[in-house]
Amino acid sequence: MERFRNKIAFVTGGSRGIGLAIAERFAAEGAKLAVVSNSMEELNQAERQFKAAGYVMLPLLADVSDADQIERAVARTVSQWGRIDILANNAGIAWEEDFLEMKDNNWRKMLDINLNGMFYTAQRVSRQMVQQGGGVIINMSSTNGIVGEAKYAHYNASKGGIVLLTKTMALELGGCGIRVNAVCPGYIQSPMSEAIDSPEFVEAYIRANIPLGRAGVPDEVAGVFAFLASDDAAFITGTTLVVDGGQLAF
Repeated sequence: MERFRNKIAFVTGGSRGIGLAIAERFAAEGAKLAVVSNSMEELNQAERQFKAAGYVMLPLLADVSDADQIERAVARTVSQWGRIDILANNAGIAWEEDFLEMKDNNWRKMLDINLNGMFYTAQRVSRQMVQQGGGVIINMSSTNGIVGEAKYAHYNASKGGIVLLTKTMALELGGCGIRVNAVCPGYIQSPMSEAIDSPEFVEAYIRANIPLGRAGVPDEVAGVFAFLASDDAAFITGTTLVVDGGQLAF
């Protein structure tokens, strides 16, 4: 399928993990990619990978928590291709930390990247989409934005904020032809999750919490992003789509 032929997809955190899978999915379906990462090494690696597959990618080195850097990345994309049709607003971080011991700077860092960065990117891309007459935005939240989890107060707060940011954007931007939705993955095997959790923890967690009996994989989240960006989701905006193997059904 080439549902996104001649479309421009702007993907943050698109050089590794779930973001890389999202970028690959859009490219495989015909989109040209603007990939944002804060790692030049990862950007170069992704660019080599996409070039070998015949995909078109514009690498953009930027920290999403810096509004000026995001503004420049958006401007460069528009200068290159004239528009942005899809925003996969994916960049984020996570780690465990006890609430009572949480350092102020760690709280700020989590919110700066996960929530402030989401806002900066969404706002700057939305301004371009208003000028061009429409577009689609998919924000990456989490099941942690719907239910709490111990040791993740900062992460939970950031992901909960994304859910309400998404709904508010949908209300304000619908009249401009812009659809805005959020995706809430559960436990997905990715470099970020592997850096936090031991194999023993993962096995026990899956057994206790996921009815389908396994963790998700990045491609399964990427498929949901592609659906929400496609015309099949033309009447869907302001919602959160959970991808968790049934975890929240308990």
